[in-house]
Amino acid sequence: MRPLSAAIAMVLAFAFAPSAAQQRLPDIGSSADTLLAPAQQEEYGQMLLAQLRHYDYVLDDPLVDTWLRGLGNRLAAASDQPAQPFTFFMMKDRSINAFATLGGYIGTNAGLVLAAETEDEVAGVIAHEVAHVTQAHVLRSVERAQRDSIPLLLAMLGAVAVASQSGGSSSGDAGMAAIASLQGLALQRQIDYTRSNESEADRLGMRTLSRSGYDTAAMARMFERMQAMSRTNQGGERERLPDYMRTHPVTTTRISETRQLAEQYRGHQAGSFATGGLAGNSLLLPPGLRPGPGHGEAGATDGTIRFGWVRERLRVLSANTPREAIAEYGRLGRSAPLDDAQRYGLAVAQLLAGSGAEAARGFEALLATHPDDTWLLLGLAQAEARQGRHAAADARFEALVRRMPRNRAVVLAYAEVLAERNNAEAGRRAQDILRPLMAASGDDPVFQRTFARASEIAGDPVRAGEAWAESAYLNGRAEQALMQLNTLRRRDDLDYYARARIDARIAAITPTVLELRRQGIRDPDLRK
Repeated sequence: MRPLSAAIAMVLAFAFAPSAAQQRLPDIGSSADTLLAPAQQEEYGQMLLAQLRHYDYVLDDPLVDTWLRGLGNRLAAASDQPAQPFTFFMMKDRSINAFATLGGYIGTNAGLVLAAETEDEVAGVIAHEVAHVTQAHVLRSVERAQRDSIPLLLAMLGAVAVASQSGGSSSGDAGMAAIASLQGLALQRQIDYTRSNESEADRLGMRTLSRSGYDTAAMARMFERMQAMSRTNQGGERERLPDYMRTHPVTTTRISETRQLAEQYRGHQAGSFATGGLAGNSLLLPPGLRPGPGHGEAGATDGTIRFGWVRERLRVLSANTPREAIAEYGRLGRSAPLDDAQRYGLAVAQLLAGSGAEAARGFEALLATHPDDTWLLLGLAQAEARQGRHAAADARFEALVRRMPRNRAVVLAYAEVLAERNNAEAGRRAQDILRPLMAASGDDPVFQRTFARASEIAGDPVRAGEAWAESAYLNGRAEQALMQLNTLRRRDDLDYYARARIDARIAAITPTVLELRRQGIRDPDLRK
């Protein structure tokens, strides 16, 4: 499936590359924004993300998501269009890539984070993608195309899915063949795309980096690393040619220009404020305010530690299996002693592999050096639960929930542990801690799945049915969601409010189902 994941990312990136004619259009007077209204752009972006989830290409991890959204939202707020809505999500694939789609949806491959040495370097790439959105580079690519061009991408995803279901070792080749013609048609556009829009995205992305307090030199460092990887052909098969360089070619001239821009902004930062952070760029912040952990220069200790946790967690979650991740750490340990971040990754891999005792020892050892670290405390609580030490796990989880009642990662981890006990009392407690997050979790498939299971075992079938339908919808199963809601609506024990909620969701989901059917995309399970 992993080659297909790279194929999907390439489909999205190539399909949205502007033409030479489009890139010369001025910002003022372009008709691009009249082709698709903001609501339509959001709809298509949401549909694409749901399809990617359906094919299991998206990495939905609460801890990683919190970090990525924090980074992305910080950049978006410092962009030229801070009111533009963005959705940042992580892909499982280890190829080095990132891409922007309609509606401000920006995907980042796990491989990009694994290739970076600092959070600032990841921020440099994402700032570039943010600029593609704010400058309407993505939207302009649709201007001369037919209105059906964007839905056609959904059909392309469906074709890749059919190829992946064919089974055998040839499924990856079939998926790549399915999109070969699209890549060929987009090639000339992509050459033009690199000459103008890439330069503009670099320039505006650098300004966004500076405004948000990140190290402006990080973008050039990341480009240099990707260029070196392509020249030396290093890494495994999936890492040899960064996909990002196919859609955003990095040249020596481009790197030099990026370095010059970075120096200009660093000089401006040094002249306007001492810390190079947020305070000097925002009139809303009081004088003397310093960026918090992880904000500002890459050398900030806490930020460096947290990025290490993120990178190694992604190493584990992007591996084919937890056992393969453990073996990977074994190879790393033979060349040099594992650092703290790698030891954290090993403990996560052991936890996911079912070795609760080993994982607990790893987290405890790290807590001696990094006391009160939320990621470590959360891992230790999960490891204790895995060992059957429920009293210790519950005490640790309850302390975390009291301290951070709206922390998505903490609440979801505890609720999942409670749901595994499969009794009504645990289900009701899981519901209690999840409810404060409900209003903000309409687009969160992990929350919906967890709340559905908690409601199910708590004896609340209506809430469980609604949440299961939302989970299906967010994971690209719109037809299943609609069917589940229609079945739920026929219950004779619904009160007025439940019926109103269900009717509203049926009305909202039906157009998506009709659009998917128009493109020939049907739920394979329902066809059976």
